[in-house]
Amino acid sequence: MTDTAFNTSGTHKDAVPEPGIRTILQWLELPLAPHPADELPSLRSHLKALRELAGTPLQHARALDGLYERSATVITQLLPSLATDLVLPVPRKERRIVRSILDLLQMLADDTLALLEAGKGQELSDPRQAPGLAVWRSLNAIAQQILVSSLIAAPARSGAWQQLHQTYATARRLQLHAYVPKDLSRSVRDIYRSAILLGCAQPPSMTPPEMLFLAAYLERFTGQIEPLPTTAAAAAGTFWIDPARDGPAISCLRRLSPPTVPLDGFSCARLCLLLKTQVAQLDAGILPQEINLPAFAGTSAGRGVLHRLAERWSDAGKRRFPRRRQDHRTLVATGIEGVWLLSRKGEAADVELSTWLIGNESPDGYAVMHVSGHTGALSVGDVAAVRTGSDPNWQIGIVRWGVSENPEHLELGLQILAPRAVPAILAQPSNQEGTEYFRVLILPAIPRLRSSELLVVASGVLPTQHQKLILVIEDENVFVREVHCTRVHEQTSSVEILSIESD
Repeated sequence: MTDTAFNTSGTHKDAVPEPGIRTILQWLELPLAPHPADELPSLRSHLKALRELAGTPLQHARALDGLYERSATVITQLLPSLATDLVLPVPRKERRIVRSILDLLQMLADDTLALLEAGKGQELSDPRQAPGLAVWRSLNAIAQQILVSSLIAAPARSGAWQQLHQTYATARRLQLHAYVPKDLSRSVRDIYRSAILLGCAQPPSMTPPEMLFLAAYLERFTGQIEPLPTTAAAAAGTFWIDPARDGPAISCLRRLSPPTVPLDGFSCARLCLLLKTQVAQLDAGILPQEINLPAFAGTSAGRGVLHRLAERWSDAGKRRFPRRRQDHRTLVATGIEGVWLLSRKGEAADVELSTWLIGNESPDGYAVMHVSGHTGALSVGDVAAVRTGSDPNWQIGIVRWGVSENPEHLELGLQILAPRAVPAILAQPSNQEGTEYFRVLILPAIPRLRSSELLVVASGVLPTQHQKLILVIEDENVFVREVHCTRVHEQTSSVEILSIESD
């Protein structure tokens, strides 16, 4: 969140500030604390104090302007480091920092919009009192709040989406939806659409670095979505928004909009076409910077995010299989190293297992809640092994989404890819160190579902151009297989899954 439109240190002909406001303005002149997180308590306390202080509307606008800009700087510095370090479930220390950020953003959203109400009917002598700026900042703070909640795999606070819709409705009523602050490039409408698209991208299915990449992508390409009349027929890539509903947009393929309620609709068809073009350009060797993409797009995880976005924004339809409620327990291990050892040695493997309660299941996966045991450095997009009941086999799947409302609560969505895995060693030639060896998993073909085998390998191990791969399989005897990749099945921050065929 950046906003450098105005300078808080400027003077004005207005009366000398009330002592409490003068104290805030003097504090704003001090340099930032060495660690940005140390700024959060002071920012929140000054915002609370400002609500109770006397003074003219212009004096309050000056103080709030400075607090907003300083908050924007602090949050901008904090988010990248938080996103890099977060694992599921989010530790208490990091969660406290995030909760403090969320509280600060809520205060900014409320107070900047209150400034708009306080200025009604008054002559505005300072740009810091501009109605467009108040709406822009309030909407931006709410959108940032939704993004930050997604970073810790938590749902947005109750009422956040509704407040976002209502603030944008205010902007449209006042004809401020196209307002762009000085020295910035995004309008009120751009911020609103970015938040809506983020909600349609299924945030629980992304890691924190992927979420920041998505936010950066939306800053560049939100203008590609097209508004639709609510009477338009349901089609791939079309969504509708109910401003009275506390939630993001809904796919027209999943549920049709009610005909009696005035709703907004939009299409992602043009944006999805752009996404597919960008992926093709990256696969052809074009650098992300050459096509206005963040550097993260050049990684396998970045390309995987672009693939998934093109699917979710074009075909967010109904579930393939019905779900059935369950309440029995299962053992889970995550990470390619742990799953490799389990597939190789079974119960004799020295692998940390955790116990989970299955909440519901379908033919291709489970929704599970953590009960006991250490989960390790768990991440969305990682490979997992699941064993239920008395079944001696470990099913192999991938963590599709994660939700963690507090440090003691963690839920996962697991998609099952195969009933078992064959552990293997990948021999990868290296110019610097001869041949490198990596543990990988071979998932067998499944008749009528998948005709080819899958190779699961840690992300970043394989070169961009997949060549012939040499696999060493040790069972009763040692086998050496030469295979080649026919297509990339999945790319996440943790693993790559390739369809392979033997040479």
